[in-house]
Amino acid sequence: MKNKQIRYAMSRRRKNSLLLAAFLLAGAIIWMDRNFIHPRIFPQETKTAVSGDFYKYNQKEFTAVKVVDGDTLDIDIPDANYKTTRIRLWGVDTPETAKSPKGEMYYGQEASQFTKDTVLDKRITVLMNENTKPRDKYGRLLAYIKLADGRILNEELVSNGFAYADTRFKHPDYEKYIELESAARKEKKGLWKDVTPDQMPKWRQRWF
Repeated sequence: MKNKQIRYAMSRRRKNSLLLAAFLLAGAIIWMDRNFIHPRIFPQETKTAVSGDFYKYNQKEFTAVKVVDGDTLDIDIPDANYKTTRIRLWGVDTPETAKSPKGEMYYGQEASQFTKDTVLDKRITVLMNENTKPRDKYGRLLAYIKLADGRILNEELVSNGFAYADTRFKHPDYEKYIELESAARKEKKGLWKDVTPDQMPKWRQRWF
């Protein structure tokens, strides 16, 4: 009788172990299916979203109605629930101004003023790339800004030492902007005349 009870207990434990193993295997298969077999598709990355922004803004002329800081501005066309569209200049990073939560940085006010003097209340042309994401993680449109005289605002900011060439994200003119910054540094233009590493953005301090 005692041996029968032992065999019964062992059989029950073996059955429970098999059930647990089957449960874990099923869970692993479901997880693999969700995370690897079928890749996640985010709406903002679909071709429809990219094409929509591209055909709405690219090569179109607008008026710059607000300058947030040196590398961010608003143009006079509605965007979803907003009366204007916010643009983050592609390939550049200007120092923060006093309005930023991060606090004012060296040459931030000068960079902001340069952008205001250059585009505020003026007609500009938005230039985009159809094969890249049209917006950043904050929903701002990523673009180059062409001025009435043919110059590109993004390039002017880097060339004159008002902005750093942003090496964190690839864009069509990535290499060109690095060269423009290098030339500005050699000639000590704008912020490059006196800036010290600790006055740079944290991402740029690591690259310096």
